[in-house]
Amino acid sequence: MAEAHQAVAFQFTVTPEGIDLRLSHEALKQVYLSGLRSWKKKFARIKNSFITGVYPASPSSWFFVVIAIMGTLFARVDPSMGMIEKIKEHLPVSYLSHQGQSILSALLFSTGLWFALIMTMRFILKQLLSYHGWMYEQHGKVSAKTKLWFALVKIFSGRDPMLYSYQAVLPHLPVPGIKDTVQRYLDSVRPLMSDEEFKRMTALAKDFEGSLAPRLQWYLKIKSWWASNYVSDWWEDYIYLRGRGPIMVNSNYYAMDFLYVTPTPIQAARAANTVHAILLYRRKLTREELKPLMIQDCLPMCSAQYEHMFNTCRIPGVDTDTIQHYADSKHIVVYHKGRFFRVWVYHGGRLLNPKELELQFQHILNDPSPPQPGEEKLAALTAGERTAWAKARKTYFRSGKNLQALDLVERAVFFVTLQDDEEGLRTEDPVNSLDAYAKSLLHGKCYDRWFDKSFTFIVFKNGKIGLNAEHSWADAPVVGHMWEFVLATDCFQLGYNEEGNCKGQADSNLPVPQRLQWEISEECQEVIESSLTIAKALADDVDFHTFPFKEFGKGLIKKCRTSPDAFIQIALQLAHYRDKGKFCLTYEASMTRLFREGRTETVRSCTVESSDFAKAMMNPSQSNEERLKLFRLAAEKHQMLYRQAMTGGGIDRHLFCLYVVSKYLGVDSPFLKEVLSEPWRLSTSQTPIQQVELFDLVNHPEYVSCGGGFGPVADDGYGVSYIIVGENLINFHISGKFSSHETDSHRFGKHIKESLLDILALFKLD
Repeated sequence: MAEAHQAVAFQFTVTPEGIDLRLSHEALKQVYLSGLRSWKKKFARIKNSFITGVYPASPSSWFFVVIAIMGTLFARVDPSMGMIEKIKEHLPVSYLSHQGQSILSALLFSTGLWFALIMTMRFILKQLLSYHGWMYEQHGKVSAKTKLWFALVKIFSGRDPMLYSYQAVLPHLPVPGIKDTVQRYLDSVRPLMSDEEFKRMTALAKDFEGSLAPRLQWYLKIKSWWASNYVSDWWEDYIYLRGRGPIMVNSNYYAMDFLYVTPTPIQAARAANTVHAILLYRRKLTREELKPLMIQDCLPMCSAQYEHMFNTCRIPGVDTDTIQHYADSKHIVVYHKGRFFRVWVYHGGRLLNPKELELQFQHILNDPSPPQPGEEKLAALTAGERTAWAKARKTYFRSGKNLQALDLVERAVFFVTLQDDEEGLRTEDPVNSLDAYAKSLLHGKCYDRWFDKSFTFIVFKNGKIGLNAEHSWADAPVVGHMWEFVLATDCFQLGYNEEGNCKGQADSNLPVPQRLQWEISEECQEVIESSLTIAKALADDVDFHTFPFKEFGKGLIKKCRTSPDAFIQIALQLAHYRDKGKFCLTYEASMTRLFREGRTETVRSCTVESSDFAKAMMNPSQSNEERLKLFRLAAEKHQMLYRQAMTGGGIDRHLFCLYVVSKYLGVDSPFLKEVLSEPWRLSTSQTPIQQVELFDLVNHPEYVSCGGGFGPVADDGYGVSYIIVGENLINFHISGKFSSHETDSHRFGKHIKESLLDILALFKLD
């Protein structure tokens, strides 16, 4: 808003009497407040960087060290063993008295000692965090060694950590041994291959292990010593940014609103409260007031992915995309009925309150102006092929109004879509309504989301909300953390008045939303239509099924003395065997955020043990006792694989990086080529609830997100996402493609329900 005020702050006219200078005091006040906010943010960043930089110590600890050293000097005891005198000899300060030189030398020694203590504490804490033996102990039984380790971690961890406080002490992701990775890979594909196929793959693997692998491994070892993470930058670049196909459906994912609750049916009010909640989260993030996510309230997880949550956009390139992050942004861009609007989110150096935002959104909803030529479907460019979008961006958006408008979109805090239709659960048609809700969030009309933005926030006409997130900058748990905060803040803190509108009062002097101006040529409109055609074909092919599983949940599964995740994953294997009569390569996402800049690793959930169990369940001659025994073995194997993935012993990221190195060296490996070309016909992911304290899941399990989902990874496969809500509910999101004769998301959903119930029946719980 400062730009607009600057335009009217200084006005002058030349008269015969001289120059008539007129100043707008209100405008100058707004300029001053805006600048003051910027300087406050810069100061806060410097302060936070310093506090994080000295963690696990605190700035105040410097005073204690200085006072302690000074106290010993006055007591005529030299704790520095002569170092203070040595420093004094080398001080180029002749104008200080002898006592002044002694004090300055002591200050310098104290500061050096303080930094040395910080480095020592960091080193010890980093070594402690590199230990993961605790994860492999039997649930409920903690060894004396692990208890001692937990105590040491707490001793050497500082108090009141900020979001990025632990980044410098997180260990680097280790490079697994070649032999271990190859053997684990062979174990993972054994249930998927015939004896002849497995024999051939074993020969390829052993040849790779003994010939090319050591050379490739050497380069990875060097990178792991030098880089913060030997995987993440290549993973982001080659898996996400270099992909030339559409990111809509193929990469982006979505998150849903509450399943059974809509706090207000008024669209502008729900948009205002939730947008304000998102901005409150951004303020906490900027100030680093969010606490780092901890396991067992003790072990920190990496927070690096939070840095690009706001003011971020994926920029298309001909060969590869880039992620553009802006230091700050003071506006959002809103899309409604084919028009783009800029909405300022600050006024007078403060955030707009919910009531003021409601008026802004209502102004947009009431605006009757039609879209400009080519404006309505412009965002389809972000939904189509990346190369086509990159060329169009260079050709039609490099100057004039188009450049200015595009810059506003890309620099926005985030993108908002005010839908003119209604979505959500309808009790009279629960199945179709939830499926339509999921598809709307995943792809919408293909031109009413800006798929390149870090996320598009969506508000439907009936007050339901959701978001669509771009995947390259972060993984779903990071977005999920923000989403939990937004839902809880909207309902339990901000709230609505009796009419369903936002609470509070609005400043009457707020500037109204501004239309973005475009000049879309006919040639550019043809490119837009071409991208839209590709995007619509992709969207129309998505077969989605979302359903709540209410028969039982985590509560009963825990009585079976097994991991809820392992229980569900084994049920998915059984369901797939029922659905297709065969097993497939299965992807389950696991995080590696116990390491610096860690992202994800793959748990290959289809194992010899899980396939033996599924076969036994489908064999009527097998007894339930034998089936239960096989289930226990499958669950233990799954837990072991999950632990290995979390602690850096996974298979797929290691093989992926070896493949990247081979391409840089210009050498071919038949083994790696075959491994990297294998399709994931069952891709799964659990959406964790990370801030349980924000919700009362026991008494009000309906007050939590329905979770989210993603599109299928393989043309003939399924994508399955699930969220465990409270003790008695599991929500599933299943995707497939209509064009595949092998898949049917509703049929697979039915098999999942049957499999969960059949497995539970084995335990004969009362």
